[in-house]
Amino acid sequence: MPVLCSSCGDKRAVLKRPKTGHSLCKACFFWAFEEEVHQTIVTANLFKHGEIVGIAASGGKDSTVLAHVMKLLNERFNYGLELMLLSVDEGISGYRDDSLETVKRNQQQYELPLKIVSYEELYGWTMDAIVKQVGRKNNCTFCGVFRRQALDRGALMLKVDKICTGHNADDIAETVLMNVLRGDIARLRRCTAVSTSSEGDGVVPRCKPLKYAYEKEIVLYAYFKKLDYFSTECIYSPNAYRGHARTFLKDLESVRPSSIMDIIHSGENLSVRDGVKMPVQGTCQRCGYISSQSLCKACVLLEGLNRGLPKLGIGKHHRLHDKILTQQPLTEKEERKLKAVNF
Repeated sequence: MPVLCSSCGDKRAVLKRPKTGHSLCKACFFWAFEEEVHQTIVTANLFKHGEIVGIAASGGKDSTVLAHVMKLLNERFNYGLELMLLSVDEGISGYRDDSLETVKRNQQQYELPLKIVSYEELYGWTMDAIVKQVGRKNNCTFCGVFRRQALDRGALMLKVDKICTGHNADDIAETVLMNVLRGDIARLRRCTAVSTSSEGDGVVPRCKPLKYAYEKEIVLYAYFKKLDYFSTECIYSPNAYRGHARTFLKDLESVRPSSIMDIIHSGENLSVRDGVKMPVQGTCQRCGYISSQSLCKACVLLEGLNRGLPKLGIGKHHRLHDKILTQQPLTEKEERKLKAVNF
């Protein structure tokens, strides 16, 4: 006997929501998913009428669903936003070039302006070239740092007021777990925020409208809406540290589906006792980007690549920053230690 939708009670249910366990028909699932994203936006006051908002678009399921839902809600609830798509070309052959074709189709489907910025034009390096030099173990560190700054640079070119990213509940729960495992209190406090205010010149505020949306439900939404998205995994990501946190989270979710939201709420309610020393946010002395050190992570990583010292930005080498800034030569021992590629 077919199961009826637990919301409308009329139509046949086509899915069981991973998040709530409710059996819903297509129409009720679409309404529930879109309404939850709308409530996240309204409750957190993510946008103001008349703002220009850049949607970080990779061509994957998260950013494609985000672009679709943002355009739909903007029209349905009259947010009054001017939406644009912003993509980063990391220079990964056989992956990013294909996904950018999806982004270009999305741009035509949603009739939104599109800006693509590339690592090569911004840093003089592609991820393919970086991986050749650093190997596959720490390449995600380079990519994550460069992408974050590239998004800000692209946003400044477009003159947007905010960037919204496709981070979902699973992503945030994974980040909480990673920061707990690393003992990174500063990032642990920030990672669950649904929005970040402007942290200095050259940094555009960001927000996460899909913060409470489960990854499984995003996949279901994209599938039933027949959205055009790119589903191939990055060829350099199998060894990423995040993959281990993701596997652990999936095991937890299979036993207790609410574990994703439980972990997020734990991060949101975290408080740090008085007297704990926290990093002080400043600016990079070379490029002016936000940094708690004299040089930002992007500048240190780039310096290491350009000098043929790939380990310079991996680990704690803050004592070398003054040497880099004053262009002093490194000792033979320091160079030998930083040239090693067998991470």
